[in-house]
Amino acid sequence: MSERIYLDNAATTPLDTEVLAAMMPYLTTHFGNPSSIYSYGRESRLAIENARKTVAKLLNAHPAEIFFTSGGTESSNMAITAAVRDLGCKHIISSPIEHHATLHCVEQMQNSGQATVSYVKLLPNGHVNMDYLAALLAASTEKCLVTLMHANNEIGNLLDMERVGELCKQYNAIFHCDTVQTVGHYPFNLKKTPVHFITGAGHKFHGPKGVGILYINENVKIKPFVHGGTQERNMRAGTENVYGIVGFAKALEIATTNYEADSAYIKSLKLYMMAALGKNINGVSFNGDVLGNSLYTVLSVNLPKTDKSEMILFNLDIHNICASGGSACTSGASQGSHVIDAVNPNPDYVTVRFSFSKHNTKQEIDTVVMALKDMI
Repeated sequence: MSERIYLDNAATTPLDTEVLAAMMPYLTTHFGNPSSIYSYGRESRLAIENARKTVAKLLNAHPAEIFFTSGGTESSNMAITAAVRDLGCKHIISSPIEHHATLHCVEQMQNSGQATVSYVKLLPNGHVNMDYLAALLAASTEKCLVTLMHANNEIGNLLDMERVGELCKQYNAIFHCDTVQTVGHYPFNLKKTPVHFITGAGHKFHGPKGVGILYINENVKIKPFVHGGTQERNMRAGTENVYGIVGFAKALEIATTNYEADSAYIKSLKLYMMAALGKNINGVSFNGDVLGNSLYTVLSVNLPKTDKSEMILFNLDIHNICASGGSACTSGASQGSHVIDAVNPNPDYVTVRFSFSKHNTKQEIDTVVMALKDMI
């Protein structure tokens, strides 16, 4: 049995050994409830607040702006719900290629009559049409929430966050940015970025699953999403995921420290795979602004549809190669991707997303390209 080749890092990443080591004491000896007043509880409380300070410093935010959650989905739901319920946003502007955590939440707001929804048009390369966004904001009679992702999880396109933030400022709109694919992959300076909410998920950058953050700008006052206790400064009831929070902070610290080297290496793998596919497979093409403003971890590949390539994900799996069709959240299911439908709906192609981490190698990519060549 050959070693597995894992090229689905946009879905989740393996836990870093250093992160596990940082978490272990809180899974074993330091098991106290952070809300308890005796020493066991105080140790846990201290660990959470130190993690909050670490995360805030790394994102150049204030510790009081960082709230720990169960992950990106909860964070986005919390931000969108609060913007409509507490901040008076009755018009939501989003895009057709957002993650389902945003799209389904926005649809729910619309279906329950709490807000109307408009979707920005996309340029042919998958980027948001900024002129269209400006026109939607200008035409709106209601206060707007703009919810757009920083990097698309399927095609990798990067949003000009500054520019969207400035537009939102101009029209007094609230800006929520789903940064799940970019926190831990790019440096952030939240003191200088005009954004009200951003999200993060530990498992996207070699941290644990089940823990994330919601950044809430200090000028924004919202009500809790989950009720029942005073945790997270009255913002999120429920006993905190202490070891997860410690792991999130450690993973973000490692990612930030090694950003220059890791991002350059991972980008070289993406470019290497593009070139190798171009050389070996006739008719191959790529989705999104692949060589332009694009996430260095993601490559969305269109392969010509043949009798063999229709079952490509299963065939890759048989060869011990892990990749996804379109988005991770439908890995294993063969239904089409809403993102690919929006940017490149071509029935003659099968789309596979490969996503890379610091653990991948050029040898692995050679193996995958040869396997694809045989399959097609």
